Amino acid sequence: MSISKNSKMLNLINYRLRITLADSRVLTGQMLAFDKHMNLVLADCEEFRKIKPKSGSKVPQGQPEQEEKRTLGLVILRGETIISLSVEGPPPPSADDSKTKLAQLPGGTGIGRPAGRGLPVAPPGVAPAGINLSILTYV
Repeated sequence: MSISKNSKMLNLINYRLRITLADSRVLTGQMLAFDKHMNLVLADCEEFRKIKPKSGSKVPQGQPEQEEKRTLGLVILRGETIISLSVEGPPPPSADDSKTKLAQLPGGTGIGRPAGRGLPVAPPGVAPAGINLSILTYV
């Protein structure tokens, strides 16, 4: 079975996803890969699970369940255990994206000046100590 070019799963590559598992755990992570069985590879994965209070303990009725968070890292998730999948965030910006955005910005009114290399700034025609003026040519 081949994966078509316009597959919805293919469009989610590098997106940050929230995945609910059959045992009610929730995983969030960046989807790196998938296969025909919907097995997923997630990067920077975190697990969230609700901890129910024990029935014998004295806990007020209105108190919410506690949520425990665990950092997992790189995870291979079996597709059989996935109940739901939703997009939590877009893919992180790449270096190419930031370069194209900078190229689209309009120029400002600032003046570009070269940064010095440790020598003090001197007016034209006056060289700092230790530089022979006879070898310098000014354009």
